[in-house]
Amino acid sequence: MKELEMTPTENSIALRQGDFQTLAEALDYAAEGTTGINFYSGKGALEASLSYAQLRDGARSLARKLLGLGLERGERMALVADTDADFVRFFFACQYAGLVPVPLPAAVHLGGRQAVIANLRKLLVSCGAKAAMSSSSFYPFLADAADGLNLVHVGEPAGFDALPETDLPLQHARPDEVAYLQYTSGSTRFPRGVVITQKAVMANLKGIIRNGLGVRPGDRCLSWLPLYHDMGLVGFLLAPMASQLSIDYLRTRDFAMRPRLWPALISKNRATISYSPTFGYALCARRIRPTEIESYDLSSWRIAGIGAEPIRPDILEHFARLLEPAGFHSRAFVASYGLAECSLAVSFAPLGEGLVIDRISAETLAKNGKAIPVEDSKNNGKTRELVFCGAPLPGHEIEIRDEWGRVLPERRCGVLHVRGPSVMSGYFGDRESTKEVLSPDGWLNTGDLAYLAGGQVIITGRKKDMIIINGRNIWPQDIECIAEQMPGIRSRDAVAFSIGEVGEDETVVLVVQCRQFDGTERDRLVQALRGRVREEFGIDCMVELVPPHTLPQTSSGKISRTVARADFLRRNQHLFSAPLQCVGRTGS
Repeated sequence: MKELEMTPTENSIALRQGDFQTLAEALDYAAEGTTGINFYSGKGALEASLSYAQLRDGARSLARKLLGLGLERGERMALVADTDADFVRFFFACQYAGLVPVPLPAAVHLGGRQAVIANLRKLLVSCGAKAAMSSSSFYPFLADAADGLNLVHVGEPAGFDALPETDLPLQHARPDEVAYLQYTSGSTRFPRGVVITQKAVMANLKGIIRNGLGVRPGDRCLSWLPLYHDMGLVGFLLAPMASQLSIDYLRTRDFAMRPRLWPALISKNRATISYSPTFGYALCARRIRPTEIESYDLSSWRIAGIGAEPIRPDILEHFARLLEPAGFHSRAFVASYGLAECSLAVSFAPLGEGLVIDRISAETLAKNGKAIPVEDSKNNGKTRELVFCGAPLPGHEIEIRDEWGRVLPERRCGVLHVRGPSVMSGYFGDRESTKEVLSPDGWLNTGDLAYLAGGQVIITGRKKDMIIINGRNIWPQDIECIAEQMPGIRSRDAVAFSIGEVGEDETVVLVVQCRQFDGTERDRLVQALRGRVREEFGIDCMVELVPPHTLPQTSSGKISRTVARADFLRRNQHLFSAPLQCVGRTGS
């Protein structure tokens, strides 16, 4: 039996930087070369290797089978997005068959089996799926979720492969047609299906490849990001394909179990581009053994991207110091900003500069929204360190607006709006939600709070997450950061939010995952947390300690403050028989 070989880094065709009209056209060109995609096991062994030529041939054959189901052009096909060759093949088969793929999360939630099934069912109904596919391991969930929905065909890959191949002509999508639906992560509400056209995603891919990453011959990608999230799907499936780069995949759950595989595979395969939210760097740094560092060679890693959640400079600086002996350089860090509603990317920091920090007065920002630089890094602890995320991609515009819609000058914080060719067409089947965020002249209200400095965007938080106490704005991330600095508390172990009736005073709540069982030590931690928050912000807060793995996550791995708040109220409903504004004590 022939041993598997990964696809090569060097290609046999000239590099094209995303200058295609559709995803099918991009794959047709990539298939002329020798590069492709590779899947690795939780032990770091190569499990499957697929050249773009093999992917194209397999996708086209499958497309002819899908056409035999009688599905009409533009109908949706739900794909439970495991990190495997079948998902990738089905995604591109939809491109050749004129169908719209809808990647859905392949994740088991803390709520258990019924919660997974209920969530999947909502998504199937929301997107109006006519067919659905999942791997054999996830199929029991999908089958129960689809029960009674009258889908044309629901099955595992083998079931679809057994269908007869028709001689009907393939129906390649046109530039103005929908390329896929991308469900948002749902950090503030139930996920919505973002409609992305071929034209929009190709504009974004071109900007990512040419301007954001500066892709060049000899680049190789590596990713453990889930393929149902925009950063995984667009950034590390579609972008490598549209620039004909080989890519190596780890499953997200395998990374979570053995994060050391990430730098090990980068070192082994000489990958040059890999991305992660901040928490991925934190998890990796925490699990790396000092004795392993010398075995890595990370000198090839020229773009260590960060996105998808607030960027924590302290965590990234620690990662860089830890792995500097292995050849990693902090200049590789590239901060970026994006969202599914803009296909993926809005801005990238300049390459080769590493993190550029804007140290500002936290008090001035909270009081009047002005981002005033502070020279003294200590400043009695009243500073915020935020990261420059670069200028918008070519053809895209950014405005920062106040609550009345007026455009603000530089270094004034407001809601970030973006306009350009990558912006979504709307939310699928949801005109009201679309009207809330997308203006007739194409401006997208991102809901993110930000300011501009030197033409670069700096993100400060999420509008819906803002805590307002006595007219003062407090970012929950700042409270969470204080908690994470306490001994024994890790990154993403804390979530802060407020409770209270509309128009009344809010009460701040801090929920912390705690690994300490001793009652005395737990009481000390609660008091220490309350004291630190009071010292830093001059406010009292309720503190609740919960077991590890309690805080709810979105599909992208962020902590969902909305769900965390609902869970807190459900656990503590006995405290709130009186109006919420009357509750002023702490709880442990």
